[in-house]
Amino acid sequence: MRHTKGHTGNRRSHHALTATTVIKDKESGNSRLPHHLDEVTGMYRGKQIAPPKVARVHKSKLRGPSTMPEGKHVHEHAHEEHMNAEAKSSKGIAGKVATGGRPKARSGFGGGV
Repeated sequence: MRHTKGHTGNRRSHHALTATTVIKDKESGNSRLPHHLDEVTGMYRGKQIAPPKVARVHKSKLRGPSTMPEGKHVHEHAHEEHMNAEAKSSKGIAGKVATGGRPKARSGFGGGV
């Protein structure tokens, strides 16, 4: 089928973006969306609908006593992972160059270790 500029333009005529309408509240001077509650004062069309929003002071969360022993936090499995990493890196540069730095068994390239 033919794809003309007119068809493209007709389709794109609905792609225009419109700016969000923001109004300034008459009483408080805060900006808000039209037909929406003023979140700071809690007023809508001259009536108090919700309680006014109070600025909260962030407090740090209270935590109970620690169940961990005093000192450094240590994972039990961390030592094993480091041992494996040392064994893997023991090939050195010569081992990586000789094998191409890739695992030997890859799909499509035949098996074998």
